[in-house]
Amino acid sequence: MYALLLAVGAFAVFTLQLDVRVRNEFEGRRFALPARIFARPLELHAGLRIAQADVEDELRELGYRDVPVGDTGWFKRSGNEVEIALRPFVFWDAAEPARRVRAVFDGAKVAAVQDANGKELSLARLEPVPIGGIYPAGNEDRILVRLSDVPKHLVAELIATEDRKFYTHMGFDPKALVRAAASIATGRMQGGSTITQQLVKNFFLTPERTLSRKFTELVMAILLEAHYGKAEILETYLNEIYLGQDRDRAIHGIGLASQFYFGKEVKDLTVAESAVLVGMVKGPAVYDPRRHADRALERRNLVLRETRDQGSITAEQYMMARSAELGIAPRPTTGTSPYPAFVQLVHRQLQRDYDDKDLRSEGLRIFTTLDPRAQQAAERALTKRITQYDKERRFGQPGLEGAVVITDPSSGEVQAIVGGRDARYRGYNRAIDAARPVGSLLKPAVYLTALSEPSRYTLVTPIDDGPFVWKSRGAPDWAPQNYDKKFHGMVPLRVALAQSYNAATARLGTDIGLEKVFDTVRRLGVDRTMKPFASTLLGATEMSPLEVAQMYQTIAAGGFRSPLRSIREVTTQEGKPLQRYALKVEQAFPPEPMVLITAAMQGVVRDGTGQAMKSFLAPEIGAAGKTGTTDDQRDAWFAGFTGDRLAVVWLGYDDNRAAHLSGSAAALPVWGDIMAALLPQPLELPSSEGIEQVWIDPQNNLRGDSQCAGAVQLPFMQGSAPQERSPCVSVAGAVADTVDTTVQKAKSWWERLFGR
Repeated sequence: MYALLLAVGAFAVFTLQLDVRVRNEFEGRRFALPARIFARPLELHAGLRIAQADVEDELRELGYRDVPVGDTGWFKRSGNEVEIALRPFVFWDAAEPARRVRAVFDGAKVAAVQDANGKELSLARLEPVPIGGIYPAGNEDRILVRLSDVPKHLVAELIATEDRKFYTHMGFDPKALVRAAASIATGRMQGGSTITQQLVKNFFLTPERTLSRKFTELVMAILLEAHYGKAEILETYLNEIYLGQDRDRAIHGIGLASQFYFGKEVKDLTVAESAVLVGMVKGPAVYDPRRHADRALERRNLVLRETRDQGSITAEQYMMARSAELGIAPRPTTGTSPYPAFVQLVHRQLQRDYDDKDLRSEGLRIFTTLDPRAQQAAERALTKRITQYDKERRFGQPGLEGAVVITDPSSGEVQAIVGGRDARYRGYNRAIDAARPVGSLLKPAVYLTALSEPSRYTLVTPIDDGPFVWKSRGAPDWAPQNYDKKFHGMVPLRVALAQSYNAATARLGTDIGLEKVFDTVRRLGVDRTMKPFASTLLGATEMSPLEVAQMYQTIAAGGFRSPLRSIREVTTQEGKPLQRYALKVEQAFPPEPMVLITAAMQGVVRDGTGQAMKSFLAPEIGAAGKTGTTDDQRDAWFAGFTGDRLAVVWLGYDDNRAAHLSGSAAALPVWGDIMAALLPQPLELPSSEGIEQVWIDPQNNLRGDSQCAGAVQLPFMQGSAPQERSPCVSVAGAVADTVDTTVQKAKSWWERLFGR
């Protein structure tokens, strides 16, 4: 008797504990929802420089089909026009409804954007491409749906296949339970779980197959049914059920599975499509429609037959659905992200403002700056060139690595990050974490420091490129050599930078003062401590590609420093704005020296170590950049910018072997491939009232005119240009030059008084 009472008491305590657990966990946060990360939305407008094929590629990446299917989610090409059936989407600033738009192209440019009636639109915004998430344990991903959004035929198919007595039982089917218990005793586990039991097993318990776990599952199922209605249980089940794997990302719930397999919202699923998903409940890996289409088709037809036999669909619906193709959307597997290096950067920037637990459970929506076109161009270029170099063994044994960072010069937005030759690798991110010697990439800081003193230095100031020795107490003498093993005597400052002369740069930097140069580097946005050695002037300091991009960003922006950012907006899963990552800009340098250094860096590409760029970009693009090669040619760099893109490329070996890499031979072709694919805008020197353009005779670096042989027009700060005229200047040219100077001064005077 006492034993019975003790057993009853123990069971009561056990049941009470389970009851508390069921209610607390079921009524609390039911699902840990990952932060969902999006690329920037593509905004179509007249004048946008983008090829029609690139727009179509982005639509495909969004899962749009290239034939009309349903009301939304497709596009149709007709010559130079593309009709798009846009899906609805909740942006951070507004909810955009579904609508039809038409984009008209003229070459590599959008000529017009129209609505369905042919009315001109100022802007049509595509939904942003999902690029990953920050996931809870197990990398579970799901999109929550309401039961009211789920088609009735899907619910009918699920009930007919998984639990015909769902609406009448109290959590378990006695007959099925007996069969399941017997199968455990014989070592051959059979089904028999109701939908409620399946939910309990997935939601509360481990997957172990024991009688004690089955008993716990039974009790919890009864408690769940006692506290909650059938609709609530069913809705939770539909959001919890596991329906496949996308690499390292687990697909849970009908909402995400509908998008993953069919590229549509769950409410738009047909009878046949719903049956495919219901059929996968029994075994997502076994009935994966992408990997095992025949099995999936057979299972789908079984679900349809069971549903028809239960009277939940008509014979006509059955025949129509049975004759339909699987209709799986073509979609590459991406795992937790197709762009893991970029997502790493986003995650790090988010951790400054959000608790990591919230990022993995609250379903935040992160709108980023990633440009899929730029990202794909960077990946293709890096992979292509490294594969080519490895095959040719041009720089040593295979295994060469690389990294790319692309930004928008005007905003500091990071548009692309490639962390290694395998862009899908989720480990070491060389773009962010690989601190490597930068070589000659630091030289523009030396020349910018000099050009900030116009009374001493201009673009034509002669610099001595003769032998140079740096003596420092307690350290061996340092005597830099030029790349070509020659010295070149007195050369104009712009030529010393264009040809990347080491001796001239070291002498110039030490004449100016190391601390002044290091201060320039800090003002450009680099936080690293610089070693107080002359060798630092030639790049004997380490930076990551992202840090280099930050330094060059300030140059490309004309002296305005803005911290690189990868996030635009953060909202709740309902679309409520949480935080804006607004553009922060600080003027680090006056505009005049920035005009001069940009012109000098254009000379690098036009006439200097970067002149191989002419194989990739037309001269009128006017790209500015700098090659970088480190000691023993262990690292190859190229950093540069056009009117609308800045990119940094690094190549090297992880083991730091000497590989005969040079910036011009190894890194520059990657940069060139990227920019050629992105149709960059020309780089134009910013106008400044403190700058005058002067013709220079390169034979003597005196003031010339357009008639002088090989004459170049260079910018000078007002009053710093050479006054002595070259013998090649004609009388007419001298008069014209005087008139031009007078006009420029008058214009400057007028603007100071009355504005532009």
